Amino acid sequence: MLLVGLTGSIATGKSTVSSLLSKSPHNLPIIDADLLARKVVEPGTPAYRKIVDYFGPTTPDLLLPADESSNDGRHENKSWRPLNRPALGRRVFGDSEERKRDRMVLNGIVHPAVRWAMGMAVLNAYLRGYWAVVLDVPLLFESRLDLFCGVVIVVAVSDPEVQMKRLRDRDGHLSHRDVRERVASQGQVMEKVKRVKRLGVRGEVIWNDGGRGEVEAEVVRVMEAVRKGSPKWWALVVWVLPPLAVMVGMWNLGFMWWEGRNWNEEKRREKLKL
Repeated sequence: MLLVGLTGSIATGKSTVSSLLSKSPHNLPIIDADLLARKVVEPGTPAYRKIVDYFGPTTPDLLLPADESSNDGRHENKSWRPLNRPALGRRVFGDSEERKRDRMVLNGIVHPAVRWAMGMAVLNAYLRGYWAVVLDVPLLFESRLDLFCGVVIVVAVSDPEVQMKRLRDRDGHLSHRDVRERVASQGQVMEKVKRVKRLGVRGEVIWNDGGRGEVEAEVVRVMEAVRKGSPKWWALVVWVLPPLAVMVGMWNLGFMWWEGRNWNEEKRREKLKL
């Protein structure tokens, strides 16, 4: 089974592409990291308790106000109040050292829980016989989940102003500064484009500067290329022969690790030149 990593940056249209891939003619199962990230921090989960323990003492509005309309008694119990995501976002988005440190702490709590949930979802898709499954992960490279993907697709826009306008239209409560910080926190999308183009047939870019019709055509174009590189008959062979699937997976893991190592080394050298 082919693991297709789908990434981009905030407001580049990744969710639109993910939705298109889940429908005909593609009909691929989507494992949405954002959705899983919400589930793993629901009240009562281990990740929720860790977030409250770390951020709670210094973030008074970390939890949403108690729902007085609830008659099950949960509003009286602080451990059942959902996270106030905008308040948590203000703690972790930004370029200051404190924000970066808090973001690392939050990622260190959420990412392991999300990886486990994703692994279970991938196993379920494999057992159900799908030829491919899409891993929809905003920080695919940063979390190193690209290592496990046979193909990586980046959804990109060529103009950052388009990206920020879409974010302002989507989240009207965000200030101009909030928009810039959130875009910056997920990295420059053109850097992801450069990185994925190094992967050859394992990397594809979907450009989403235009309207719905244009992005639909882009999705069809990219998926035709993906199918040529990993036809359904090959997916059937590796499904029937698990040892072969393991060997192919290990080869791909090594390739992606090597490419990631080379990329990071080049970025390190560029910083030294500055």
